[in-house]
Amino acid sequence: MLRRRMLIMLGIVLIVVLALGGYKAFSVYQQIQQFTAPKPPTNVAVAVVEARQWQNRLPAIGTLKAFQGVDLSLEIAGTVKAVQFESGQKVKVGQPLLQLDSDVEKALLGTAEADLGLAQVEYGRGSKLVGESAISRGDFDKLAATQKKAAATVAQLNASLAKKRILAPFSGTIGIRQVDVGDYLASGTVIATLQDLTRLYADFFVPEQMLPKLALGQEVQVSVAAYPERVFTARISAINPKVEDTTRNVLIRATLPNPDSQLLPGMFTSLQVLLGQDTPQLVLPESTITYTLYGNSVYVVVPKKTADGQPENNSKGEPQLMVERRFVETGERRGGLVIISKGLKAGERVVTGGQLKLDNGAAVAIVVDPATPSHATPAAQNSQPKAD
Repeated sequence: MLRRRMLIMLGIVLIVVLALGGYKAFSVYQQIQQFTAPKPPTNVAVAVVEARQWQNRLPAIGTLKAFQGVDLSLEIAGTVKAVQFESGQKVKVGQPLLQLDSDVEKALLGTAEADLGLAQVEYGRGSKLVGESAISRGDFDKLAATQKKAAATVAQLNASLAKKRILAPFSGTIGIRQVDVGDYLASGTVIATLQDLTRLYADFFVPEQMLPKLALGQEVQVSVAAYPERVFTARISAINPKVEDTTRNVLIRATLPNPDSQLLPGMFTSLQVLLGQDTPQLVLPESTITYTLYGNSVYVVVPKKTADGQPENNSKGEPQLMVERRFVETGERRGGLVIISKGLKAGERVVTGGQLKLDNGAAVAIVVDPATPSHATPAAQNSQPKAD
């Protein structure tokens, strides 16, 4: 009886072990089938490699400077008697701007003018007497010297009086005044800045190897952060005849009109120097490029082929597509586009995003991405306008 019970228990245990083993084997089989089953294609958006006319440009950064600009300062010390301008006022050349107290100089000038008048009278009288031999030539020479000394004293005092006031050296816009009536100012004190804003200079540096491509009168497109939607046109007006020893760059100056005084000296600028005629280039959106230390690459969409080289179709009978990783050489970037100088041909389709989830040989399916620019879709290949 006991032996029969033990056999029954062993049979039950054996059945349970076999059931568990079968379940585990079935789970492993399902997992194997899951991993060995072909993965569904990854949906990707693509851009078509386009051949278009490309305006060669030299990018640079620079600073705007006034056509004429100066900090108005005093040559001599004195007390401010009158301020004859307002902050931000437009002034004309020669317009009085500031007057220092000059009462002492005016009094001395009156004395000097009186002495000069007396010296001139005595010189006139002496010239008659020396002709009549009434006085000696030596006395007449003393009268001439006295007249010249008196005239020099008057001129000196007139120059001192002129330095007691400041006149606008050129027409322009004056800045915020730094002085008030009654202030005692030492020599060299700046009272305001004066800037001629009708024209501006854009100074920038370029590498010395680019010098043969530059010439006077060449067009330069100028952009500033204050007006991000506008592009101002300038012309190269000067090329520095010396290369900087430390940077091996050349200083270039472009002149641009500023009739509305929208641009101000000191603004940071982004510049594009237009170089020669348009040239045909292959371009792609920048989002298609994967940048790494080992090189720049893209994923090109190509038909998948069987072992004998025949196109492979999917379950719907459509050509199966896959991606092929290809290293490329890139050039200038502008407006979201980049030049492809090597590695691609016109008309090839390149993945525009999601490259991290792809691998070489992965199956893909092309979808339309609403976020993709119009120039990146195949349908827009023929409607894309010419690049600037």
